[in-house]
Amino acid sequence: MRLDKLLANIGYGSRKEVKKLLKEGFVQVNGETVTDGKTHVDPEKDEIYFGEEKIIYRPFIYLMMNKPKGVLSATEDPGGETVIDLLEEAEAAYRPHPVGRLDKDTVGLLLLTNDGKLTHQLLSPKKRTPKTYYAIVEGTVTEDLVPKFKRGIRLDDGYQTMPAELKILRSGEDFSEVELTIFEGKFHQVKRMFLAVNHRVRYLKRLAVGPIVLDERLREGEYRHLTEEEMGLLKEYVQKQKKIADSD
Repeated sequence: MRLDKLLANIGYGSRKEVKKLLKEGFVQVNGETVTDGKTHVDPEKDEIYFGEEKIIYRPFIYLMMNKPKGVLSATEDPGGETVIDLLEEAEAAYRPHPVGRLDKDTVGLLLLTNDGKLTHQLLSPKKRTPKTYYAIVEGTVTEDLVPKFKRGIRLDDGYQTMPAELKILRSGEDFSEVELTIFEGKFHQVKRMFLAVNHRVRYLKRLAVGPIVLDERLREGEYRHLTEEEMGLLKEYVQKQKKIADSD
């Protein structure tokens, strides 16, 4: 890989800015100062330093974000703020994208990555990746809805959803608290499922995607890199789902 491309990819600036830094002698490769951005390097074998900082290159980035309300799950939008706008330059330089979408007014777990293969594996309908939500809904949610959700709910457009898992946390007269796990991702699906049984969703938060659970220490708008343990769980899950899909 060209040295200027590598440095630009991991957030040291634009190609133009990186070339200027190189000419000023900030970068060393295997102990020697390199000023030509066209120089090819092997990030896995060569020792590359920017000043006193050793550069660790990784081709992919995997982030967990607690998406706030009012922010779009998109890479760009001329009419509003996106989740990419919340990233620091070091992460944004990798050009990650959201894995799936959350409604503008929905908060909670959103994965971001530039690993297109992983995104496809998680979003493919064949993989049936579970997504768990916490919701506050209007009215009293009773236990008779649990088997109805288990059979699937017919939406306003006639679509019959896949079976879903409903857990009632608190059933109140005016509002109820529930957890719902779905295995697909239709447009506004959770809201539409509850509307179909005469309950309007007032608050919605995604708690988990596959084996990845939202870190509750993250405040809305904050994010962090996935840990090695979480990456291991994710890779194990993807491999397991692939075997299941291949056997169908």
